[in-house]
Amino acid sequence: MARIHLKYVQTVIKDRKVHYYFRRAGHPRVALPGYPGSKDFMRAYEAAISHQQIEVGADTTKAGSMKALAIQWRMSSQFKGLSAASQKTYMRLMDLFLTEHGHKSAKNAEPRHILKVLESMSDTPAQANALRNVLRQMFQFAFEHGWRSDNPVRDIKKLKYKKKPFPTWSEEAIQQFEKHWPAASRARLALALLLYTGQRRSDAIRMGAESMTETGIKISQVKTGKHLIIPIHPDLADILSQHNLAGETFLLTQAGKRFASGNAFYNWFKDCAREAGVTGALAPHGLRKAAARRLAEAGCTPSEIQAITGHSTLSEVERYTREANQTKLAEAAWKKMGSLKK
Repeated sequence: MARIHLKYVQTVIKDRKVHYYFRRAGHPRVALPGYPGSKDFMRAYEAAISHQQIEVGADTTKAGSMKALAIQWRMSSQFKGLSAASQKTYMRLMDLFLTEHGHKSAKNAEPRHILKVLESMSDTPAQANALRNVLRQMFQFAFEHGWRSDNPVRDIKKLKYKKKPFPTWSEEAIQQFEKHWPAASRARLALALLLYTGQRRSDAIRMGAESMTETGIKISQVKTGKHLIIPIHPDLADILSQHNLAGETFLLTQAGKRFASGNAFYNWFKDCAREAGVTGALAPHGLRKAAARRLAEAGCTPSEIQAITGHSTLSEVERYTREANQTKLAEAAWKKMGSLKK
């Protein structure tokens, strides 16, 4: 029988039985089932190779380093259970951290060390808090898998700062945009999709002919993974009827291609808004908030609004609808109560 030679495979004889492990410098060894060449063995071996190729130059990773810990965490079921969008964000933040701190010992990291890193990012507090979340999860993995006896990030609080949420589009701003851009324009199609589906730009740019069903537009949210079917609003149907929707996606660039990213679409749409005289901080996400506001003003319940926007919790819906027209809602409230005089 020909012998199979596989890189990084370690053979250990224990209790008169042969055990195989994937052993790569700087990483804990991974048990491989069966025997070399078997289906289960090769599947596990290829998975180990694939996951550890996440880090370029992993062969030279120092054992016990931050980089070695990050590689193991990225191989874990915890990390793989994240959405694709979250994985991409986490890896971006982690790679920035590892550029400066990857060679340092994961075991010797103390809360004061982590806090110093986060405070050095005080000019971008949102990103600092996002990194804190990533590090907290990574060090929790380290604690649970014997790399450490504690989680040094557990008690570190978020950096305090005043958030600047995306402002909600007013009816005046929406009308000004619609007045400037004709219904057959790409800009008007973009506004209609955002406003009448209540979705994020990352989802709007993925909508296309294959998204259409007999009951509405089928959506699988990039951020949450939630599956929705949004009934087509009559005003959206009017806009869609004036466009050739045979392409891969409804929204296309000037060159007739799909948008490469949500950021590319953001920049283009902001230019469209400025050309229409809609200035300031108004952005695509503000139309998602405007959709929620309109639904609230129409008397929809938080659960009904959630069915459109796909928010994970009702508290998020309530946060989005706080800017609903207070006067209209107050008038509706008095009408519901009626007169108390007998």
